Amino acid sequence: MPVFDLSDLSAACPPNTPWLGLDLGENTIGVAASDAGRIIASPLELIRKTKFSQDAEQLFRIMDGRKVSALVIGLPLNMDGTEGPRAQSCRAFARNLERFRPVNVAFQDERLSTTAVERFLIDELDLTRKRRADVVDRTAAAWILQGALDRLRP
Repeated sequence: MPVFDLSDLSAACPPNTPWLGLDLGENTIGVAASDAGRIIASPLELIRKTKFSQDAEQLFRIMDGRKVSALVIGLPLNMDGTEGPRAQSCRAFARNLERFRPVNVAFQDERLSTTAVERFLIDELDLTRKRRADVVDRTAAAWILQGALDRLRP
C-alpha cells in the first residue's frame, strides 16, 4: 500500500476521483467523502467496528461504490507533534488494509478535530448529547478530509 505525503497524493490518483476521509475511533470509523473535484468533504457514514476483515470489507464496498482513489486517515498526534499509541494504531490500520488490497493513503493531522466538531455541533446546531454521538465521528472525518483538501488547494 502506498502511503503518500499529502502533497504527493493527488499525483498518484486518477483525476476526477473522490477521496474518503476516515476518523478511526476505538469502536467506530467515521467516514466522509469528497466530491470528484476534491473541493468539498461531506460526512457519509459510520462503521461500527467488529472484526478487522469485516470493517475492511465494508470500507472497500464504500470505496468501490463511489470509485474512490485514496484514503485520508486522521492521525491523532500528541499536542507536541509526537506520535503516541493512537497514532501508531492508525498507521497499523492502514498497513493492515494492504493485506486485502492496495490503497493510496495519506495521513492528516487530526489534533483537536473532534473537539472542534463537538463545539460546532453544540454552539451552531444546538444538538443534544445523543444526537451528537450519532454524527460526531463522521463529521470529524469530514473535518479531517476538508483540512487535507484545503491544504492542497493553490
